[in-house]
Order: sequence, then structure tokens, then C-alpha cells
Amino acid sequence: MVRRKKKSARRRSESSGPKPSPHIRRKLPWFEILDEEQLTQLESQVDWFMQDVGVAFRDDPIALITWQEAGATIKGDLVTAPADFIRNLCSKAPSEFTQLARNPARSVRIGGNHQVFAPIYGAPFVRDEASGRRYGDLNAFHDLVKLVYSHPNLHHSGFVVCEPCDVPVSIRHLDMQMAHFVLNDKPCLGAITEMSRAQDSVDMAEIVFGKEVMDEHCVIMGNVNTNSPLLVDKVVTEAIRTYCSRGQGIIVAPFILSGAMGPVSTAASITQAMAEAMMVCAYSQLVKPGAPFVLGSFLSSMSLKSGAPTFGMPEPVISNYVIGQLARRVGLPLRCGGSLTASKIEDAQAAYESADSMHSTMLAGANYVLHAAGWLEGGLCTGYEKLIMDADRLGSYQKILDIGLDTSDEAFAKDAYSEVQAGGHFLGSSHTLRHYENAFYEPALSDSENVESWEEKGCKDMRQRAYERWQAMLASYQPPALEESIKDALDAFVAKRKEELPEAWY
Repeated sequence: MVRRKKKSARRRSESSGPKPSPHIRRKLPWFEILDEEQLTQLESQVDWFMQDVGVAFRDDPIALITWQEAGATIKGDLVTAPADFIRNLCSKAPSEFTQLARNPARSVRIGGNHQVFAPIYGAPFVRDEASGRRYGDLNAFHDLVKLVYSHPNLHHSGFVVCEPCDVPVSIRHLDMQMAHFVLNDKPCLGAITEMSRAQDSVDMAEIVFGKEVMDEHCVIMGNVNTNSPLLVDKVVTEAIRTYCSRGQGIIVAPFILSGAMGPVSTAASITQAMAEAMMVCAYSQLVKPGAPFVLGSFLSSMSLKSGAPTFGMPEPVISNYVIGQLARRVGLPLRCGGSLTASKIEDAQAAYESADSMHSTMLAGANYVLHAAGWLEGGLCTGYEKLIMDADRLGSYQKILDIGLDTSDEAFAKDAYSEVQAGGHFLGSSHTLRHYENAFYEPALSDSENVESWEEKGCKDMRQRAYERWQAMLASYQPPALEESIKDALDAFVAKRKEELPEAWY
């Protein structure tokens, strides 16, 4: 692969684009709903899964050999091990770590009291106010990467903001990774669907950051799902070997619809998810002790009449709170929740479901929030307007988490009370004039003016305002600076790999 000379990440040109939007440093306490007795009950169930039930590691003999050499019990492809052994392995993963961004000002801290917001991942369709619903393509993918880069309330660009379905699957990951590194300078994820594709992402990250920087820091992560119930396939284990063996991060999220991939019991599904994720974390630490690992959880209820997943319901809201408590006790960074909805458009259903899902995600203490913006139709569709509307609300969550209640002398405003008489008003007081520009969070998309003003502007609803905003954002987009030598090396790498790979649509 192409190498470049050693160069400090801090010496890279910073973007002249949007104001840097680092991760949230949380001041608000976590919302914890279970007492010690209940947590102990749940942890006993998790231990039972790992010791007595087991998790299958399928279609990957290398993974089974690694487990066997470590002393686990192997029956066919089923792996069991003492809970203390698994928990000890999990303790080797860092409780928090930094993922470097191409622009150092945008590097994010994952774990501890930090929260990072990233957009939707994996939707094959896109939708916008003008063009309606359609398959995603490379143009849409580029637009969405630009919008995520341009929005200050999104800290991380994720990876599959939509599927570019007009590009063959065998080379699609190259165009997606290229876009994240060239059109954006926030941190990003990499490919995972096949081992060589994951390796391409890791190799491209090395071109961007340099071998020496990558040897010491996490600069890219993969995001994978277990095949619940209790099954880990080679996509997961091969991604772990590709990313973690290079010292890079892996996010592993069991995807459990209670009633399908787990029992119709929130407690059972939570403990199943914890057992699956912890077994995979343990495997990652067998591959490379200290490799960054994010414990993921994607628990959802479902309609038992139709089998369709449901979002923002009481059961997944509760699961967010509980999984947060359990992840902190294990000492692992957490990924859960997001602005989730089953709605097809940005309507009242989408607003209610997304708000309940995201608010519980915030209070639960999720450290890395995939699907924080743009999710529609149960994850099948990325909404342009939904992306902008969700990200607008993330600014409110950020202020709640990052600032909380100011109790400084200035906040108590004693001078204002000496200036304003009883029955007066504070609009013209010196204290108000000092703070009027940033005293309150003002969502860019909300219209709080009187009805006459709203009518004069065309009676636009939020979807229309969001449409106009993303159009304006794309019109004013300027790509972040990138050293020409890095761009040339990426171009050469992608061109070479495309020559080597046959075009395949599977």
C-alpha cells in the first residue's frame, strides 16, 4: 500500500468550513432506574448465558481456535466460558478513548462522560421534499456526507449515510470511504461487509493519518451487528481481526427485536444483548488486548400482529436506561438509541417516536449515538429533511448535557435586580444586553413568531424550512482542506483496487 512520511496529525491544515463541533462533555447525571438488587439479577442472567448457554461463533475456524487456545469450552461452534474470565477480558478494553479526526479540532472522545452524535447508517433509500422516495445513489451519498460535515451538531460522519445503489457492491466501499476522507474532516467509520473491504478502509486510513500516528491512536472504527439470538458470524470476527489487530476500534451491537430475535421480555432481551456483546468484546481482547471496543445495543419492540419493528415505545426506552447502567458497570463505552421512528415521512409520529427514543438515549448516557439524525421508515430510508430536523434538536440536547444549569455569580444576575424596579421588565437591562445573543438555545428550524409573520413568509411548515436549509447548506458547502499528496495517494489506491476487483452486485 502507499505510505507517506511521518507527520504529526496536529500539523494538518484545518478546515475553513463549519465551526468545529467536538464531542459533548456531559455534566448532567445519568438517569439510572434500577437498584443494586435488580442489577445483580440481570448480571446473573448475563453470566448464565456466557457460562451455560453460550454464543455460537460460526463459519470462522480461526475464531474458534483463538477461543480454544484461550481455554474456552467449544462444542461445535458454540463457545462458553466462565463469566469471570469473560469479564476480565472485557476489562482490558479502554473505558474511554479518543478517535482522531483528519482535522484535530474535530477529534472525539468516546466513553466516560462524553457523548458523540453520528447520522443514520445503512439505509438503501433516500427521501426529500422535492424528489420523494428513491434508491440512494452516489450523488445522494455525497450530498449527505456534505450535510453531515456542515452541521455543527453532528460530531461524527458515520459511514453508510445511505447505500449508493448505483455503484457495484464490490467497489462501493471505496467510493464511500473516499467521500468521508475528502468531503469531510470529522471522524468516520469504515467498511465491514467483507474482510478485504475492511482492510481497504484500514489501508486508506493509514494513507490519511500516516503509519506512525495510526500505530498510536484510533483513527477509524468498524460497526458490526451480531446475528441475534446468540450468533456471531465471520463478518464480525473478521472485522475484529482487521480493525482491532491494527489497534483500531470496533463497535458491536446486537440487533434484537423482542419477540423475534429475543423473547417478548425486555429483561431477557437486555441480558441476551449484554451477553452477546461481552462475548464479542472478550474475543476482540484476545485478538489485541487494549483495542478500543464500544458495547452496542439495538433493542426494539415489534408489532406482534404484523412483525414490524416499532420505535420510541416504552420497552426500548427502558432498555436504553438499563443498558446504560450495565455498560458502566462493565466499564465499556456504550452505543445505543438514536432518533428512531417507523414513520415514512417527517410527521407527528416521527417527531414523537424520535423524541422519546433520543431523549432516553441522552439520559441513558450513550457515548456513541449512531442514527442520531436522518432515520425514517425503520431505518430503510434516510430523510434529507429528517437529518436536518433531528440535528437541529441535537443542539438542544447538547446544551442540556454540556452546560446544564449555570450557578455562577453572573447567572444569579443580582445587578439586574438593582437596575429593574418592581413590576418592570428586564429586556433593556445591562445583564440582558450582555447575554442576549446566547442566553437561550434557538433552534434554527422552529418558527416562534406570530401567525401574521408566519403567513407573510408563506405558511411554511418545518419540512419546508428543513428542505430550504439543506439546499442552502449544499449551495454554500466548501470542502475541507486536504494535502494534495494525501489526495493523490487515495486516488491511486482506489484506482488500483478497482482494477483488481471485479464488478459484482452482491
